[in-house]
Amino acid sequence: MSRRSSEQWARPAAVPERVAVDVLVPTCNRPAELAVTLAGLAGQAEPAFAVVISDQSSGSPGWEHPAAAAMVRVLQAQGRPVTLLRHLPRRGLAEHRQFLLEQSTADRCLFLDDDVWLEPGSLERLSGALDDLGCGFVGMAPQGLSFLDDRRPEQTAVFEAWEGGVEAERIRPGGPGFERWPLHSAANLSHLSADLSLEPGEWVPYRVAWLGGCVMYRRDALVDAGGFSFWPDLPSDHAGEDVVAQWQVMERFGGAGILPSGAVHLESPTTVTDRRVEAYDVVLKHDLV
Repeated sequence: MSRRSSEQWARPAAVPERVAVDVLVPTCNRPAELAVTLAGLAGQAEPAFAVVISDQSSGSPGWEHPAAAAMVRVLQAQGRPVTLLRHLPRRGLAEHRQFLLEQSTADRCLFLDDDVWLEPGSLERLSGALDDLGCGFVGMAPQGLSFLDDRRPEQTAVFEAWEGGVEAERIRPGGPGFERWPLHSAANLSHLSADLSLEPGEWVPYRVAWLGGCVMYRRDALVDAGGFSFWPDLPSDHAGEDVVAQWQVMERFGGAGILPSGAVHLESPTTVTDRRVEAYDVVLKHDLV
């Protein structure tokens, strides 16, 4: 179902039985940022998508903030199904993502953090790339635009485009590919896109260590790789749950980043303040390089 434009908003909207993408948004104590994230989704046209928001805020859910509530209404008026869920008590990031994955029924699911704005056309570019590449996931690493004047050639030197198709690969600390992780810092991808002189509509797949913030999976690939079902192995305070899930998908189906990145990081303070436990140190402790 295409996005309904404003002259149709007051007409009854038929809820589509099936969409191409489920956009899964975990949120916690970020009502203003959630509003901006939803505004970015409201600017997307194709493909048809639904939104599932799961809130773990300590107070009122973020969607009750007037700005976020307005964006929920806009999405609904456009004909986008929106599901609002409270998911408490908090059992950690991995459990929250697994809960969201279990709500998804579409062939693709986009995990979108609650502090990321998407440029119009980003959803279509991600979906098209997943079609063309046939891998397990593609993603756009969010860019911090306050760093546009901060070039870091020592970090972008590890950039490597995928040539001839995306292949499965194994990433572990100290092994091949792990050194790519600084590539997604600051505004590195924006600088790379400019240096590659990409034309409007043109995109390039590249090799990643992992991606955070904006990742579209083939849902069956993520489920086949175990999703985030490893969450019971982790204490509630942990970080890097998306790294483990992506490494397990990459080993079976491959994964890629997409240039240019239309994802913008809002640069709000992180809500993950305790990073003493890295998920891969626990979940993959018997399989590290």
